[in-house]
Amino acid sequence: MRQRDPLADPEPLIRRVYAYVAYRIGDGPEAEDVTSETFERALRGRATFDPNRGTPIGWLFGIARRCLAEAVDKRLTTVAEPEDAPAHGDLEEQTVARLTLASALETLEERDRDLIALRYGADLTAKRIAEIVGMETNAVEVALHRALARLRERLDGGDAPSSARSKGSGIIPVEP
Repeated sequence: MRQRDPLADPEPLIRRVYAYVAYRIGDGPEAEDVTSETFERALRGRATFDPNRGTPIGWLFGIARRCLAEAVDKRLTTVAEPEDAPAHGDLEEQTVARLTLASALETLEERDRDLIALRYGADLTAKRIAEIVGMETNAVEVALHRALARLRERLDGGDAPSSARSKGSGIIPVEP
C-alpha cells in the first residue's frame, strides 16, 4: 500500500512555511533560503513521512523549525550587513513598527516566539500548532494568550510607536 505523498500539493505548503519563517526572521532572501532548505530536506526525506504520526503541514513545520534554528545559529556567527535606508512616508512608519515588534519579540522566550510565529506568521490554528509542538490544544491556547500578553506588555512599556500597537496595522495580533 502506497502512502500519500505529503508534497502532492506544494503551493499552499510553501506559502505557509515561508510565512512562518518570515515572521520569525523577516521577509527576504534569508527567509526564502530557509524555506527552500525546508523543502529540499522534505523532498529528500519524503519517504519518512508517516501519515499515522501527523499531517503533512506538521511534518513540514518540524523540518522548518530545525532549518530555522540552524539559520539563526548561523546568523549569530556571521557579521550582519548594513540594511538599505528606509523609504519615507507610510513605508517608514511600517518599518519602524516592524522593527519595534521584532525588538519586542526578541525579548520573549524562544517558545513564545515560536508559538506566535506559528499562529500569526503561518496562520495555523491552535489545534495544528499543538500537533506540531506536541502539546494539548488548550495548553497551546493558554501559552499563546500568555505570550501575547507578555508581548503587549513589552510594547506598551517601551517606546513603541502607536502605529505598532494599533489594531489596524496588521503587524501585531490584537485580541478584541
